[in-house]
Amino acid sequence: MDYTTVGHVTVDVMADGTRRAGGSAFYAALQAARLGARTRIVTRGVRAEIEELLEPYSGELELEVIESERTTTLQTWGEGPARAQRMLAWAGEIAADVRLDTAIVHLAPVARETPVRWRGRSQFVGATPQGLVRDWSGADGRVVPRALDLELLPARCDAIVFSQSERECCAALLDPSSTRAPIVAVTAAANAVELHVPRGEVAHVDVPSVEQMCDDIGAGDVFAAAFFVELAGGETPPAAAAVANAAAAVRIGAGGAAAIGDRRRVQERAATVA
Repeated sequence: MDYTTVGHVTVDVMADGTRRAGGSAFYAALQAARLGARTRIVTRGVRAEIEELLEPYSGELELEVIESERTTTLQTWGEGPARAQRMLAWAGEIAADVRLDTAIVHLAPVARETPVRWRGRSQFVGATPQGLVRDWSGADGRVVPRALDLELLPARCDAIVFSQSERECCAALLDPSSTRAPIVAVTAAANAVELHVPRGEVAHVDVPSVEQMCDDIGAGDVFAAAFFVELAGGETPPAAAAVANAAAAVRIGAGGAAAIGDRRRVQERAATVA
């Protein structure tokens, strides 16, 4: 594999009652595939349910499902910072004996399910810790933020991406003494991405303008996938972030996962930023 995402493919139950495929592992994998990478998702859940959800994308993605009695299911309503979720079902942890032979591993948890070690080989490890800063232990299952436990991440990643809304929870990753990742990107919707790179340097990378946003579900995952692909390919962090910003801009310009762009569309959008 060129790119392997590890995390739960979810059933997202939308405000109108419709059900669709979700989860960072899905959105990131589809973006990597459309950038030309041979891509696999390693997930856990009910095989038949996940295969049905991903059937429209079966020609683009390989899929490995670790069987569980249930598929992680999230009720979702609202948009952007106002988005809220409730955990309706959880598929369980992905065990550390999972085998990954891939150029890029992307740990993409939605609900504290990813392992910190695995069997096999990988050349580049990226992580999006969004799912590690969630708690749903309340009686109503509503998802609320919690501080990141660094023990839930591998001892070292090559790059980590999280959003401005997760900044407080992920503050430990921005500590100059942290060795978890030499490159950390903090996305901030329409505002510039903040890059923390070796030697404590911080850079900012502007995002393309979007005339009309359709929806932003998965935009951060799309950013991360493009960012990791470009970094692993030898691009500098600012150049990689510019491509990733363009990928996210393409995604939010139309509805759903089908809006995720291929390399040509992403490059065309990247060229619109001076």
